[in-house]
Amino acid sequence: MSRPLVALESTVIAHGLPYPQNYHTALRLEAIIREEGAEPRTCGFASGEPVAGLDPEQLVHFSRSQDIVKASLRDLAIVAARRLDAATTVATTMWVAHHHGIEVFVTGGLGGVHRGDDFDESADLLALATIPVLVVCAGAKAILDLPRTRERLETLGVPVIGYGTDVVPAFYTRSTDLPVDARCDSPAEVAAIWRAHRKLGLRTGMLVTVPVPEEEALDETVANEAIAAALAAANEQGVRGKNLTPFLLSHIAASTGEASLRANLALLENNARIGARIAVAL
Repeated sequence: MSRPLVALESTVIAHGLPYPQNYHTALRLEAIIREEGAEPRTCGFASGEPVAGLDPEQLVHFSRSQDIVKASLRDLAIVAARRLDAATTVATTMWVAHHHGIEVFVTGGLGGVHRGDDFDESADLLALATIPVLVVCAGAKAILDLPRTRERLETLGVPVIGYGTDVVPAFYTRSTDLPVDARCDSPAEVAAIWRAHRKLGLRTGMLVTVPVPEEEALDETVANEAIAAALAAANEQGVRGKNLTPFLLSHIAASTGEASLRANLALLENNARIGARIAVAL
């Protein structure tokens, strides 16, 4: 009997972590998924072709090369036509996963609505509204406007499930005052809701939010101060668009003495474990 598949993104490998930490993290996440009885499929574009399951040589290439572009949904036709190697974001990993018949996708944090008055919204939200894939994450990235992001998910008809929590987690920290649509305390509960979602013919994705492990969670005050400093630095330096999120995360890692990086790695591993268990329960 074939094992269930779990998709993983490649942006965290190509653009999120330094070498060799990125490569070791990719291998560790795949190993965790296998330990839980599922098969990992790290997604990307190789010479313009969508791949669900980068091979060992490709993983090394994505980890070390400076020529891997970061592709969101708007970039896919360009990547394909120019036969580029591209790392997939949350949105594009959802597309690749669905293209290959994979229903469960594990990531760290979701993109969403950025803070401030400028209209800056991640394509991740559009993907969740239009691609039926179950996404396991630790909430939207804490650098975002979390209340507005939560509101957009509601407007777009995307169910938000809390795994062992009644509120949406905030990536580095375990809680917010934003309620989830339903709490689940087991993979079987999540699987039942997803099966019902699909049986009803609903075409949106579903978000399963998992709090960062308590031992690696950041203190809320520390996290908020680091985020505020990073946002101020980005504004001062005029950083915008697709460069904004990597800049903010790097600034936060430096200002927290790498505590935010440890939290990021811990939540990635935890999400991989829970996502694999959900895939097995399906």
